[in-house]
Amino acid sequence: MVVEQPPLSLAVVWTKDTAVAAAYRVDAQRWLGLFDELMDVVGSRFGRPEPRRRVRDFMVGLLAPLPTKNCWTIAEHAGDDGPGGMQDLIGRARWDDAQVRTDVRDFVAVKLGHPDGVLLIDETGDLKKGVHTVGVQRQYSGTAGKIENCQLAVHLSYASPAGHTLLDVALYLPKSWTDDPARRVEAGVPDTIGFATKPQLARRLIDTALAGGLPCRWVAGDEAYGGDPHLAAALRGHELGYVLAVACSHRVPTGLGIQRADQIAADLPTRAWQRISAGQGAKGHRYYDWAFVTLPLATDEHDGHHWLLLRRNRTTGELAFYRCWSPQLVPLHHLVAVAGRRWSIEESFQATKTGLGLDQHQHRRWRAWHR
Repeated sequence: MVVEQPPLSLAVVWTKDTAVAAAYRVDAQRWLGLFDELMDVVGSRFGRPEPRRRVRDFMVGLLAPLPTKNCWTIAEHAGDDGPGGMQDLIGRARWDDAQVRTDVRDFVAVKLGHPDGVLLIDETGDLKKGVHTVGVQRQYSGTAGKIENCQLAVHLSYASPAGHTLLDVALYLPKSWTDDPARRVEAGVPDTIGFATKPQLARRLIDTALAGGLPCRWVAGDEAYGGDPHLAAALRGHELGYVLAVACSHRVPTGLGIQRADQIAADLPTRAWQRISAGQGAKGHRYYDWAFVTLPLATDEHDGHHWLLLRRNRTTGELAFYRCWSPQLVPLHHLVAVAGRRWSIEESFQATKTGLGLDQHQHRRWRAWHR
């Protein structure tokens, strides 16, 4: 979780500046307070003191500067004689991981919740060897940028003016798994789990967050989700505005007929483009040229307002395209701000992989992976 107001640092900072050092000590104290508060809530899901202590030790180990993160190293960090206790917590102990995720979502709603919150959807790929790890097959991984033997997971993140954090996750199970009873049994995949596309998984994650009362107004995602009309229709049904990336070949209805997104961009006059920041980055504001085109012919039973949003790199001229909808009229800079929020989930992926070992897990079975 990254809290933006006031700042909260999860990193270790070495500095000779006494004032800066004092500020980070305060942040560390605030962070420990939040951690203790969350662990008290999560601990209530465990009936006995031993698993309550162990889940806390496991989380402390994930946050520790260990060279690798697995049950062996985390058990050693906790002072255990071996990894058996941690492995039991993840793979065999009886506790409901869905209830724990509900606790985390409610905690996020209290600490970061805002009426203008944005739900962010994206996926990660973890490279794997062999064929026995649940969900693994040769498939395209955006993380690797090519087809690899890997697992894919759809993540839901939450961003608001108060901060941002990863919120929920669903494992993508290819048809090579859902249609193979022997592999399902070996990996402990429940009988109720069938094949679902990544946009369908994203929709389930969003539905769960909304049903839990998480305050939000927008959804943002990349082309894998912007190209799915069923997901967009479901979001309109929830009256959730969206800014979803689409391909340059994406077609939209206009007064001149059905046109490709890149064709519309080529025909826009110079005055249609505006220099707007998509938010702060590591090197300051991220400025691009932006334009948007209203799409009144795209209106359906949900009414509202449709746009094609266009982004142009000010140096290379590279274009990006987004389908947008909102139940109310909003200005261009508002859509740009939502599009810019999508970078926060990439920041979360980077932080959890480098700091928490998100991509180092060794869980082969369905239950352990979801814990």
